[in-house]
Amino acid sequence: MTSVWKEIKWTNFIMLTVAGIVNAIGVTMFLAPVNLYDSGISGTSMLLWQITPEWLSLSFFLVVLNVPLFIFGTRKLGWEFTLYSVYAVLIYSGASYLIIHVLPVDVSIASPLAEQDLFLCALFGGLISGVGSGLTIRYGGAIDGVEVLSVIFAKRLGVTVGTFVMIYNVALYTLIGLIRQSWILPLYSIVTYAAGLKTVDFIVEGLDKGKAAMIITAKPRQVGAALSAAFSMGVTLMDAHGFYSDSKRTVVYFVVNRFQIAKMKEIIRRVDPGAFVTITEVAETLGQGALPMDALPGGKSAPLLPRQRVRRKRRESAKRASGEAPLPLPDSVEEASLRA
Repeated sequence: MTSVWKEIKWTNFIMLTVAGIVNAIGVTMFLAPVNLYDSGISGTSMLLWQITPEWLSLSFFLVVLNVPLFIFGTRKLGWEFTLYSVYAVLIYSGASYLIIHVLPVDVSIASPLAEQDLFLCALFGGLISGVGSGLTIRYGGAIDGVEVLSVIFAKRLGVTVGTFVMIYNVALYTLIGLIRQSWILPLYSIVTYAAGLKTVDFIVEGLDKGKAAMIITAKPRQVGAALSAAFSMGVTLMDAHGFYSDSKRTVVYFVVNRFQIAKMKEIIRRVDPGAFVTITEVAETLGQGALPMDALPGGKSAPLLPRQRVRRKRRESAKRASGEAPLPLPDSVEEASLRA
């Protein structure tokens, strides 16, 4: 347990405090006043709060339903995650209690900002609570115990974590419709869920997601040199073998952001119009290979190793002997090519 305290980043608690308060604002000032529902355990807490005696508050259910789940999931997710999550839930619960019962804000029959407009309440309630949830995830925790349930039980049930969460929420909204004898509120709550989901993705992963390109080309060195020169980034070359053609191929692996994709495609088409390219989304990039060359120590990529310089000289000598002018490559491209 001592090692856990050493791993805790105490500055994270500042952002977790902000996350809990923001989440409470979205739920208590937009959703709850018009009987809309959040997703997961938060939505379950809202439902129980509305159908049980008045002395059982939303804050009570948020703590009673969430905290045991986080403690139960400690073995799989670790004490650090549990501490961050329980703290965020306590802040969320406390802020909800203050807004509903203490602060001079009337949230009993309408949203103080969007009044009784169900669409505005659903949209902005989802966006704001999504910011709170996203911040919690970004700083090491979770604000809703359904994520813990999904991690623990999804594999046992033979479904993915995302499928488990979706099934839980569909069941929750169906139950709400049956209890309320109306499907309007559950349908608007799905709008809340969708808005919150996209907001969480934005907060956790950011706007500038990376894109990974795998380029199968007959001109790997020319393509690599052109891409490296255009973007000042390292390039990795990997050996491959074509099944149908039964011939050797080279795959160029290159990571860019979404604003650079058009330029990358243009360069590939110009250098090798017949290249086969796939582009996939990258959640996160780490390490020196993820940085521009001018961001590395000294403003350049790491120098070539002696054996790499020997290989380079041999290739250049072979090209001169054959009468072919060697392709000038910066050291960084050469190094990136040899890393594979």
